[in-house]
Amino acid sequence: MSEYVVWFESLGMNDVEHVGGKNASLGEMISNLADAGVQVPGGFATTAQAYWDFLDESGLRPKIEAELAGLDVEDVRALARAGARIRQMIIDTPFPGRLHEEITGAWDQLLTRTGKTDLAVAVRSSATAEDLPDASFAGQQETFLNVRGLDNVLRTIRDVFASLFNDRAISYRVHHGFEHDQVALSAGIQEMVRSDTGASGVMFTMDTESGFRDVVFVTASYGLGETVVQGSVNPDEFYVHKSTLAAGRPAVLRRMLGEKAIKMVYDTDPQSDETVAVVETPEEDRMRFCLTDAEVESLGRQAMTIEAHYGRPMDIEWGKDGETGRLFILQARPETVKSRDGGQSLQRYQLHERGQVLIEGRAIGQRIGAGRARVVDSIDDMHTVEAGDVLVTDMTDPDWEPIMKRASAIVTNRGGRTCHAAIIARELGIPAVVGTGTGTERVRDGMEVTVSCAEGDTGYIYRGIQDYEVREIALGSMPELPFKIMMNVGNPDRAFDFAQLPNAGIGLARLEFIINRMIGIHPRALLEYDRQSDDLKAVIDNQISGYDDPVSFYVDKLTEGISTLAASFADKPVIVRMSDFKSNEYANLIGGAAYEPEEENPMIGFRGASRYISEDFRPCFELECQALRRVRDDMGLTNVWIMIPFVRTPDEGRQVVELLARNGLEKGKDGLKVIMMCELPSNAVLADEFLEIFDGYSIGSNDLTQLTLGLDRDSGLVAHLFEERDPAVKALLHMAIQAARRAGKYVGICGQGPSDHPDLARWLMEEGIDSVSLNPDSVVETWLYLGEEDQ
Repeated sequence: MSEYVVWFESLGMNDVEHVGGKNASLGEMISNLADAGVQVPGGFATTAQAYWDFLDESGLRPKIEAELAGLDVEDVRALARAGARIRQMIIDTPFPGRLHEEITGAWDQLLTRTGKTDLAVAVRSSATAEDLPDASFAGQQETFLNVRGLDNVLRTIRDVFASLFNDRAISYRVHHGFEHDQVALSAGIQEMVRSDTGASGVMFTMDTESGFRDVVFVTASYGLGETVVQGSVNPDEFYVHKSTLAAGRPAVLRRMLGEKAIKMVYDTDPQSDETVAVVETPEEDRMRFCLTDAEVESLGRQAMTIEAHYGRPMDIEWGKDGETGRLFILQARPETVKSRDGGQSLQRYQLHERGQVLIEGRAIGQRIGAGRARVVDSIDDMHTVEAGDVLVTDMTDPDWEPIMKRASAIVTNRGGRTCHAAIIARELGIPAVVGTGTGTERVRDGMEVTVSCAEGDTGYIYRGIQDYEVREIALGSMPELPFKIMMNVGNPDRAFDFAQLPNAGIGLARLEFIINRMIGIHPRALLEYDRQSDDLKAVIDNQISGYDDPVSFYVDKLTEGISTLAASFADKPVIVRMSDFKSNEYANLIGGAAYEPEEENPMIGFRGASRYISEDFRPCFELECQALRRVRDDMGLTNVWIMIPFVRTPDEGRQVVELLARNGLEKGKDGLKVIMMCELPSNAVLADEFLEIFDGYSIGSNDLTQLTLGLDRDSGLVAHLFEERDPAVKALLHMAIQAARRAGKYVGICGQGPSDHPDLARWLMEEGIDSVSLNPDSVVETWLYLGEEDQ
């Protein structure tokens, strides 16, 4: 190792004190992971000794110390003045002769290595206190892209050194207890990947919201990656399931199409002093994903290799070369927020009321915050934000960090889940809603608002201070019970989060929830797309952007929702109930009114098994089968069971089981269990006969109660009579449970009753039921209650 310059391939993680975390990590990967398929562009780094000798030989060190002595970093104006003076001093000071010579020699050698005379490089900052397990310095200093020529490289290295004294970096060191004179800066000079003509982004080897470890979360947008890192673009997002990928199967669980409105490219204007430019992304590119599934999976494999080498969750930047199509890792560092979560308890935020929704976007942090909105257009107005305010702005960058910690919540117009605002919000433990589009217009300055990120992937900004509670759930050793506690989970957005709770799997996954939330279009309108009006076609076209055709969109989205649930609980049963919309609910989907009958009482009308075997709906049901077959057969997620709702007669049950088999879902094949909802009095009375057809029962206590007591549970006039613990209902429950036990078949319950009434759960336990499926928010309390009662 030269005293001032060292090549990446001779570096490793033991060199953090010499070249900082980022450059040490680049060397570690080049040295150890190239043979494992991790591709990292080469280059060299200046050393910490180069930085210190530069400050000492130029006389800068005492001048910097004088500027920082007694500085109050809470005084944002004084901080800005001091930081600006220090940075200018560093930029204006030429390098000492020996440092100049060593950088020049390394640059000439890099030109020889690459065979390029007009080489473009990235000049990256790497601090010696960066990315330690207890401090995330990532993003504190600058990176410069498309730097060409020796003179520009020398100047840009000084810019990188100067960025150690950005306002946010000074403030961050003070707040995290690092002495300014204990942190040095190394500059990494790395060959550029032509992602300006390709794509780039960030990926984490875990879910950044829940901490779920068995996925790689990938964000991607066109052009250079700074737009994703800075949060100036809403990127595409993908989840890759690690276990499925390791098995060599299709592993992309979910795809979310981002707006990708802009992209950063090389600035080719000869009159410009800038090296990069931001341009609008063409409309046709915005409406498609910027990566193929194969590319997403390739990135996932590289990410898993890196994580396995480092032995911890990682935060990784990547780039796709638009000229060669190759995928490169640009940097990797430990994830420093969710991976530090001990996991011994969960905080659950629950909103008790919902006011007017002002705007919505991507939810960050699974929390709720409320306060006075402070709409800030410019960093110059940061001083207006007071403790407890909700910060509303277009986007943030690291310069905003001194005030972000004052906010109770953050709302931005732009950005995705790996943008700067999202990362800092997680680190600070406050909710953020990013990518709202028009948050600064819809939320007025001074207005009281509530920011909720506790309702799934979508975050909501409500007018006014809404009522909510925060509950701490201890996750110690749960008491043994004589039956299993499962969960009712319909929302794939929350699956990774709910998987952290004690559970024995998913007892009810409602397919109609996935259809309503992720698709929104009636399946017949997609099957018969060519027959729709031009106006309706335009709506459908917008909804299915990024997917091959209307029918593929429907099947792909069902597959995504089901596979996300199945992967989240991969070692446990996930019982997927086929769609159970009523005709009035199907009519509310886009294009649905043309295909649905008007029924006086849809609750006991065209639904469930009757719908599946009808000539009108059968092609739609077969699309559901296609998705389930893809999840089980192609992806290998054979923990998925199938549940059929509202089976009125044994003959209907037989017809549905035969229809499933004709669609490749044969009962018993690869362990497939096909069970039915026991929710009609006939299901309990003829339980022995039904159980000859199906592998078991899941009791739907909601419908069973209303049909036993002859009341409409949607009617307020008789709602007071709705009671799952009524003796007549319990008599039918007893018949169903005992019939399943005699037949040696599964019997569980997935209705609302046990979630609302722990004493009913105890009665079911005494009856010998196999499982009780509860709403996630009642799992721990009910489990502990039953454990105490059992003892």
